[in-house]
Amino acid sequence: MTVAAVILAAGYGTRMKSKLPKALHPLAGRPLIEWTWQALDGLSDVRPVVVVGYAKEQVQDLLGERVAYSVQEEILGTGHALMKAKQLLYQQADQILVLYSDMPLLRQETLRKLTQFCPGSEQQQRFSIALSMLTIEREEAQGFGRIVRNANGAVQEIVEEVDCTPEQLAIRELNPGVYCFNAQWLWENLSLLTPSPRGEYYLTDMVGVAAAQGQRIETLVAPLDEVYGINNRSHLAVAAQVLRQRINEEHMLAGVTIIDPASTYIDACVSIGQDSIIYPGTHLQGHTTIGADCEIGPNSRIIDSAIGDDCKVEYSVIEKARMEQGSAIGPFGHLRMGAHLAENVHMGNFGEVKNSYLGPGVKMGHFSYIGDATVGENVNVGAGTITCNFDGVTKNHTILGDDVFLGSDTLLVAPVTLGARARTGAGSVVTRDVAEDALVYGVPAHRARATEPGDARTSTPLQEKKGKHE
Repeated sequence: MTVAAVILAAGYGTRMKSKLPKALHPLAGRPLIEWTWQALDGLSDVRPVVVVGYAKEQVQDLLGERVAYSVQEEILGTGHALMKAKQLLYQQADQILVLYSDMPLLRQETLRKLTQFCPGSEQQQRFSIALSMLTIEREEAQGFGRIVRNANGAVQEIVEEVDCTPEQLAIRELNPGVYCFNAQWLWENLSLLTPSPRGEYYLTDMVGVAAAQGQRIETLVAPLDEVYGINNRSHLAVAAQVLRQRINEEHMLAGVTIIDPASTYIDACVSIGQDSIIYPGTHLQGHTTIGADCEIGPNSRIIDSAIGDDCKVEYSVIEKARMEQGSAIGPFGHLRMGAHLAENVHMGNFGEVKNSYLGPGVKMGHFSYIGDATVGENVNVGAGTITCNFDGVTKNHTILGDDVFLGSDTLLVAPVTLGARARTGAGSVVTRDVAEDALVYGVPAHRARATEPGDARTSTPLQEKKGKHE
């Protein structure tokens, strides 16, 4: 039995009070509509059709070719939206599954069960089951329509909340707006819809059409945590809490320790290795990967970054960066875009790295900034060291060879290169290249003479770079 899905995403979402279309509001690392697409992925071989209208270009940019599109130029209701999708789906499927873009909590298992309630016409007498629909009973109506049944319990109609009588408003069986139609019946009867007094075509009126024809209407009670619609920012926060609980539980069942799930925020696309520990107040966002045996947090934020095995991140921020096995940062460190810590690098208090590679074994104790630099193995970065990488026009590069030792408060005025095993005295301002094994100190830094203490290793003249720093 072939299923085709229609996602209704043409509305304005005015109650969100936002310039951003409701379908694109982020939730646990994905826009709302992508949660809906995710629930449908794999349910059918037919590409879902997304009915777009307001801000259609933004929705199309997000989903690309994963779906087909039908444009609802005039927003004339849900029934009108489905009419627009008909030309893409006519005779393409036995069942038409219709749902909204703002129901991110729906699971694929529930949608699959709904399709099983409504077999296609090949297995049933003609139109014996016109449609199946999800229902829910709860006190909070959330603007959902009311399901009206006759004395025998059969569904007779759905009445939208704005059109309900006081008696109908008291009905607690609600319509979340998820349907599976017998495709042949739907396409032959969709034209029977008539506009409401406000000029809108309600898809819910198809229930009344089916009941008037004596067609069967099946209902499936949905889990309480799945059919929570998003109309405003408050609803968005409630849905986020549900998703956060689901995501955290999946990680814990897979072997991750989360000390306090209620204060831990993990996006849907994050992966975490076994035996890692996530401490309270941690935010793992975007396409972040955490290796095995890591300790992350407390109070750390990692965005779109790759963290290797056995790493530690404490009270720190990491964004679009990489840490290899055994590296550690914090407390209060910051890896900015393009930062790459090789194996067993240590960054201490209040260190910051941007667009730089720190080789294996580098020690960067505290209060230092490394930007636009390549740092070799086993370099010691003294407290307060800064790469002065920006000259007001250009970002310039710094290169430090293996085993370089930088004294506290060293300023490296880029572009500058320090050879292997070079050393700087505390407070040095290095404006020229430094040869291997050389010691420099002062402002500006100059080469220590062979007779001066601390430079007994070499008496080779300083190889200085001639040019702009002279």
